[in-house]
Amino acid sequence: MSSKTASHMKWHAEDRTKDDVLRHPADSLVWKTLDERYPNFASYSRNVRLGLAADGFNPFRTMSIAHSTWPVVLIPYNLPPWMCMKQPFFILSTLIDGPKGPGNKIDVFFNL
Repeated sequence: MSSKTASHMKWHAEDRTKDDVLRHPADSLVWKTLDERYPNFASYSRNVRLGLAADGFNPFRTMSIAHSTWPVVLIPYNLPPWMCMKQPFFILSTLIDGPKGPGNKIDVFFNL
């Protein structure tokens, strides 16, 4: 929606220093493997690549109450490092609330 942000979404393909030093997820072996496995996706540099992070916490700050909240945050890795890890670009995709954390069953919340 923002023309300034949209212009940065191709940074990983156009402006990144490519010298085999790990500075951004685009420098990683996983990124390169994904490009090889899905060449159609990799061919358009503005296709959005997301990192997913989730961690639970007790919202009432007391350990005697059995309750947890798990925010699930998406991070757009297309952006340069000075932008992608800043709060305005974090996407709160899901908030899992309940008496206990989802544990290994967190994937149930992501099925379509």
